[in-house]
Amino acid sequence: MDSLDITVLKTLHEWQSGGLPVWLVTVVETFGSSPRPKGAMLALRGDGLAVGSVSGGCIEDDLVRQALHGQLLTDHCELVSYGVTADEARHFGLPCGGSMRLIIEPVQNREWVKQVLDAIQSHRMICRTLHLVSMQVALHDASPNDIVTFDEETLTTVHGPRWRLLIIGAGLTSSYLARMAQALDYQVTVCDPTEEMRETWNVPNTILVSEMPDDAVLDFQVDTRTAIVALSHDPKLDDMALLEALKSPAFYVGALGSGANNRKRRERLALFDLSPEEIARLHGPVGLSIGSRTPPEIAISILAHLISVRNRTVESANVGESITREICS
Repeated sequence: MDSLDITVLKTLHEWQSGGLPVWLVTVVETFGSSPRPKGAMLALRGDGLAVGSVSGGCIEDDLVRQALHGQLLTDHCELVSYGVTADEARHFGLPCGGSMRLIIEPVQNREWVKQVLDAIQSHRMICRTLHLVSMQVALHDASPNDIVTFDEETLTTVHGPRWRLLIIGAGLTSSYLARMAQALDYQVTVCDPTEEMRETWNVPNTILVSEMPDDAVLDFQVDTRTAIVALSHDPKLDDMALLEALKSPAFYVGALGSGANNRKRRERLALFDLSPEEIARLHGPVGLSIGSRTPPEIAISILAHLISVRNRTVESANVGESITREICS
C-alpha cells in the first residue's frame, strides 16, 4: 500500500507516456488553517483526471475546470493563490479564512520522476529542487530533517519515508500493520529469527531480517523517528527486543498482549537493567483501546496510536524550534 505522495508520482509517471499534458501541483505555502500541509501534491491531466490532494476538494475542482478548458500553462510554471479573501476561503472550502499558494508545474521531463521513484523503492530519501523559470530539476540525497522550502525562485520537496517502523514477528497482524504503515510514510523492517515465519512473509517493499530481536534493535540505529512494535506472540523474542528498545530514543515502543500479560512482562523487564521510567515508556497492550480482535483491527488500533503519538511528538518539536528561534533572535 503506497503513501499518497508515491501514488501521485507513480500516476504522473504513467500519464507521461500518453499524449495529454500533465501537471504536478504542489502546496508551497499555507496561511492560517489549511486542509493540506506544505508539500502536498496533486497530479493533473489534460482530460481532467486528478490524483492526490491539495485541499478539501474545491481547489481540485477549480484546477480540473482550468485543465479541461485549456487555461493552464504548458510551458511555464505558475504560482497561484487560493483563499486570500474571506469570500474566496468560503468558496474554496478553506477553514477559518485560511489560504494557500500552489505551484502548477507542467511535467515534461520523464526522467526525474523515475529517478525519484527508484530512490524511494530503494528506501532512500531524496530532495527535488525545481527552478521555476527554467523548469530544470535537480535531485540529491535527503535526510529525515530536510523540509519543504520555497524562496520564490526555487522549490525543494522531500520524498521517501521519513519515519521507520521495526516490527518484531512476521505473523498475520504484522503483515497488515506493515502494509498500512507504508501508506503513512514508514519504511518498514520486520525481524523474525524463525525460518518458517520468514518463508511465508509476502509484503512488498519491506525489509525482512533474521537476526535475534535484541541485535536487530541495536543494528537499527534507532532514532526519534523510529517506532518499535513487538508482535511475535513469543515472550522470549518480544522481551529481547524490548530490553533494547526501551533504552533507545524511539518515539514509540509497544508490545502485543493482554493487560495481564503486559503486567507480567513489566515484572520480567524490571529484573534487568531497565529503570522504572524506561519500563513506563512501554505501550502495552499496544494500540488504542477500540475493541479490536482481528489482525486488521489490531493493526488499525496500533496505527491510530502511532499517529496520535507521532503528531504530538512533531508538535512538541515544532514548539521547541519556535521557542529557540525566538530566543536566538
